[in-house]
Amino acid sequence: MAELAAGAWPVLLAPRLAQFAAVARESHMTRAADRLGMPQSTLSRAVARLEADLGVTLFARQGRTLRLTRAGRAFQQAAERALAEVERSAEEVRADADPGSGRVAFGFLHTLGPETVPALLRAFRADHPRVRFHLVQTYGEAMLERLRAGALDLCLTSPLPAGPGLVVRRLDEQRLRLVVPAGHRLGRRRRVRLAEAAAEPFVTLETGYGLRRITDALCAEAGFAPRVAFEGEEAETLRGLVAAGLGVALLPPPAVPRPGVTELDLIGQRAVREIGVAWLDGQRDSAPVAAFKAFLLGRKGTLLPR
Repeated sequence: MAELAAGAWPVLLAPRLAQFAAVARESHMTRAADRLGMPQSTLSRAVARLEADLGVTLFARQGRTLRLTRAGRAFQQAAERALAEVERSAEEVRADADPGSGRVAFGFLHTLGPETVPALLRAFRADHPRVRFHLVQTYGEAMLERLRAGALDLCLTSPLPAGPGLVVRRLDEQRLRLVVPAGHRLGRRRRVRLAEAAAEPFVTLETGYGLRRITDALCAEAGFAPRVAFEGEEAETLRGLVAAGLGVALLPPPAVPRPGVTELDLIGQRAVREIGVAWLDGQRDSAPVAAFKAFLLGRKGTLLPR
């Protein structure tokens, strides 16, 4: 037969694998047809077309009995593996969609991991104890890439993303504070203007992180560009750097108070980061994903601990 284009074999062979496997198991065309619930003549023609397409003989005919050729035995092993994988995948997909015990692929920011997300999952599973979660903890850009690729069902992110193909709902906001080392010149006060820290070295998250974009924007609004001394990937590491006297940082409240730092409220500008839930526009939710989405939307204004 003519050379097939790349990717054409699965389309050509997939509907015939179960038919071939049934004949191979029964070694008899009529019994295999009965098992499949199809006319014997239809099955015979399908097997003949399969042999013609492959360009090999799969069965040797001995009266009414069929015996696999060497090529047939090799193809049977591959066909059985493929059918078993399809069966396993189908059962897995069905299990993931089961309203009582399915799976939700859920992404969230590092800063929401220590306290917010565990509390959310505990509250949700009080009414859905058998729902399973695949959790992905990463920064905003990487999380949205996974969402667009279909690897995540939902994600909590900040700042709220804009762009085609996404649905985003604002759920809550966190007030950001200026974190300075204990004993810092600004630490004697409870509230400061961000411009008062313009001369300080900053420790920030890396470029691409949502909190870094918010930090740069707030500093620009205050009239300066931050002089970045250290970049990191996790907010509590930044707090440790501040405690070591290596700079100041704009950070959301910690899950547990950190010794060695003083956290100051900012005045003169609205220093917050909005937290929202995002999903793909037009996606068809499984029952557990729909339930968890509704749960998150119902937490609007109360998502974060106060």
